Amino acid sequence: MANIKTQIDQFDVADLEDGSKLSIRAEHNTEMGNRGVPGLQIHYLGYIVNYEPMAVERWAYQASKKGEQVHLLTDYSWMVHEDQFIKNSLVLSTPPKARVEVKTRSRKQPVVKEYELPFKLEE
Repeated sequence: MANIKTQIDQFDVADLEDGSKLSIRAEHNTEMGNRGVPGLQIHYLGYIVNYEPMAVERWAYQASKKGEQVHLLTDYSWMVHEDQFIKNSLVLSTPPKARVEVKTRSRKQPVVKEYELPFKLEE
């Protein structure tokens, strides 16, 4: 069976400082990872973060070692500026969630969106 991608959200966060914008797109996929199971993708700045069970299980394990409920995915985030960033995180809840935080220079607070993952974490 072929992978079917369905867009579940798309949003832009404008920066009034220079007229630019940061764009985010979230997609549900019917087949992801080695197991070919449903998952979620977050697209930003030409990058893709794949929330599929094997990767999420590894991130959840790393979070549990640190005692975190929200695990920042530093390798899958854009954080080169303090006042302008895109942070991708895993929220350990039932069901687990993908969190995206987008901040531009002209916004006082980041825009935060969460998306439920289409699977549960194994204990």
